Amino acid sequence: METGSPRDAGTRGDGTTEPVWRGLPPGLLRMRRLLLVVWLGLIALVLGVLLNLFAGPAWAAFALLPLALMAWGWVLLGRNWRSWRYAERADDLLISRGVLWREETVVPYGRMQLVEVTSGPVERHFGLASVQLHTAAAATDATIPGLEPAEAERLRDRLTELGEARSAGL
Repeated sequence: METGSPRDAGTRGDGTTEPVWRGLPPGLLRMRRLLLVVWLGLIALVLGVLLNLFAGPAWAAFALLPLALMAWGWVLLGRNWRSWRYAERADDLLISRGVLWREETVVPYGRMQLVEVTSGPVERHFGLASVQLHTAAAATDATIPGLEPAEAERLRDRLTELGEARSAGL
């Protein structure tokens, strides 16, 4: 995970600065993988027992399908987690995600109307929180999931401060 402030951005040859990208903490990946194992493991167990009881032991082998799906999902979750990143720049926040279809969202600080930190029961158990950004245009609303609570609060406070400063001129 890359760290640093927007002022730490590297300068390119043409004089513009590269944003400093930050990845998501590994706790988000652990949480998602645990949920994958619990749910698909439970489905495999129930499916195996039911197929064995009602169709015979040969049909119970179909309970291995959720386990194969679990192995595939394990890999995909890792790729998806690595694809998420965000960067604070002077005038906007960049959020990039996606493996096959890359999506990069640019949220100008002056357009932010509300920045909130949310944390459901599972996220709280893993010590995680999400930052939700609301703008005037619903199409540019954005979320950064799975941050550590201190980082989520720091980001919320900074984005709120920058949003108020930028919107004062509107």
